[in-house]
Amino acid sequence: MKILLIGEYSNVHNTLAEGFKRLGHKVVVASNGDFWKDYPRDIDLRRGNGVVGTINFAVRLAASLPRMRGYDIVQIINPMFVELKAERILPIYHYLRKHNRKMVMGAFGMDYYWVHENITRKPLRYSDFNIGEQLRTDNDAMKERADWLDTPKGRLNQYIAQDCDAIVAGLYEYWTCYQPLFPKKTVFIPFPIKQKKQEDDVGSQPHQPLKIFIGISKNRSAYKGTDFMLEAAKRLKQKYPKQVSLSVANGVAFEQYTQMMNGADVILDQLYSYTPAMNALEAMSRGIICVGGGEPENYEILGEDSLRPIVNVEPNEDSVFIALERLVSHPEMIPVLKKQSILYIRKHHDYIHVAMRYERLYRELIEKTKE
Repeated sequence: MKILLIGEYSNVHNTLAEGFKRLGHKVVVASNGDFWKDYPRDIDLRRGNGVVGTINFAVRLAASLPRMRGYDIVQIINPMFVELKAERILPIYHYLRKHNRKMVMGAFGMDYYWVHENITRKPLRYSDFNIGEQLRTDNDAMKERADWLDTPKGRLNQYIAQDCDAIVAGLYEYWTCYQPLFPKKTVFIPFPIKQKKQEDDVGSQPHQPLKIFIGISKNRSAYKGTDFMLEAAKRLKQKYPKQVSLSVANGVAFEQYTQMMNGADVILDQLYSYTPAMNALEAMSRGIICVGGGEPENYEILGEDSLRPIVNVEPNEDSVFIALERLVSHPEMIPVLKKQSILYIRKHHDYIHVAMRYERLYRELIEKTKE
């Protein structure tokens, strides 16, 4: 198949492309590299600053459109798949729809349905927008609500969701928002990860200090819950100064981030999540334990009934502190959870196996055309 992947979130499309290539498909990735993370791509859609940057981007985008024709599948990472206003993205979507066979939309992150469902239907006990029945009112949550609800971006998302041939959700959370609304076209496929370590790379003997790592997103600490997680880690470090070390990455590029991550025992990530996303999955592939989202629903949608590598926490500082303190008090748990983390990634997120699941979906979509 000829496959075009447009847009990038945390290396999802670039990793998926590698899997497709291993399966013998022709794949092109067109993206902005996910801004400062600068992931690899074949067609560069990064927008520069200022008037000159905007003009150069428009020229490059126009020149790139003829290279985006004739594909069996075009998958967009999000309704806002290029750095343009929603009103200007719609004609591009129509162009892609006209000149390619099938269109697939990713439900991989922030969009209209993620916002709308979590403030109305509230399918999750907690999320980026609610804690139980109570809506979150922090600045980032309110900004996203204003950005997506009753706006051109929101209407673009609604149009594409109705028009596209399939919607792929990469996490349980996104699946539970889309599936009730689009049951015939919503499919859950886990995120793709390239394995970094094997179980034998993890020692069997417990050690100290417990090495904790946390990455702080630029201006989104409260929204992602890393403010609470960091405070819990600091409290633990203060209580157990010799048994705990703490490393903090604040808004660094991906390569530097992964270098800082290597050697850690634990990563703190996504307090309000039910599931580990790309950042935590990348860490788990390196044998690093995720303290964050590991709710029962995560394991259920994967069909996992034995491995439990994720240290699940409730969305508050005390829950994180208690979970970390337990690891300090029971260092024998560390090697076991590290090995389970590696097994979990291999079993559910191996990039070639994930690409094979996409491949089945894509072939089904193409076969429907022939009927």
